[in-house]
Amino acid sequence: MSMVLKIFRIIIICVVILIALCLFIWVLISPGRIRTYSEADSLSEKFVMNVNGAPNGFFINSKNTANPVLLFVSSGPGTDDYVFTDKYKDMQLEDDFTVVYWDYRNMGIAYDRNADISGITLGNLLDDANTVTEYLKERFNKDRIYIMGFSGGTHIALREVSRHPENYLAYIGMAQCVTDSADNDTLIYNFMKDVFTERCQTGKLKKLEASVEHLEKGDVRCRDWYEYVYLLHEAGGGTVRDKSEFAGIAWPIITCRCYTVPEKTGYISGMKMYRSAPLFTELDNFDYRSSITRLDVPAFFLSGEYDYNCPWELVREYCDELEAPDKEFYIIKDSAHSPLWENAKDSMNIMKQIRERTENG
Repeated sequence: MSMVLKIFRIIIICVVILIALCLFIWVLISPGRIRTYSEADSLSEKFVMNVNGAPNGFFINSKNTANPVLLFVSSGPGTDDYVFTDKYKDMQLEDDFTVVYWDYRNMGIAYDRNADISGITLGNLLDDANTVTEYLKERFNKDRIYIMGFSGGTHIALREVSRHPENYLAYIGMAQCVTDSADNDTLIYNFMKDVFTERCQTGKLKKLEASVEHLEKGDVRCRDWYEYVYLLHEAGGGTVRDKSEFAGIAWPIITCRCYTVPEKTGYISGMKMYRSAPLFTELDNFDYRSSITRLDVPAFFLSGEYDYNCPWELVREYCDELEAPDKEFYIIKDSAHSPLWENAKDSMNIMKQIRERTENG
């Protein structure tokens, strides 16, 4: 056997051992466990339940189940957000709420590779939200609960509150989706252009210009949303301030302890499945400034000061124009698209204020 062949075999063996070691470590850091507490009336649960004929996933954290229930409607839609709660230890919303993180049908821990994708529709998700709400009201003996939508989850939460206000103490929109019109794209474009110009990043500016179509009066429309969001992360206004898509999204998924390795692969598969579901096109051409102009419950909005995934200026405008019994817009410092985790201290103080302001309403 030649020396070259021996060296090649040794390299192959080393690569195989390294891959096996990495997989072993990945399994070790992926036990699938969630936060637990020592308090007598605490609760930590992770489970999948059939809702309207489809599997739905739940992570429930509470230090006292007598606290108000908060239904957390995940982003995407189709993206579970408990991975951020797993990563950012300072975010302890469970001190003041029984927090229920909801994985919609066939996503997250509820992923089913044999799922009928045609059933992932806006109508079905709204029916599921109503069923989940009724389940939580009965289980925790509450007349009404709080509902919080995050980013893409605001599509579901906002519409559900509009349909069934009798079920909710308040609506909370974090990184609220407002419109997919040119207004939205133009604010994102102007933010990125200013950042890349200040940094003298001519290459990024060229990519930015190639990613948009210029309209009249200085407005733009993006040609490819995923390329647009990639650039937005580079500019510091994406999911987590000044973190790339990999560092801000992929790495928390890879390293989270709340998912097992098979659940993590299902998580990614579920995200891809949602992109090809009917829901994806049903949410096109929305503008809540004209379609939902009134809520019959208090409404509160939290935006990061660097959030241009869902530009905070549009959220503030929407809050100003919305008719509601009580309402307020909050800007969270030192954060972008995920203020609840990026600046947990300020966000949780605001959530406490919202509870005090509405709990007996």
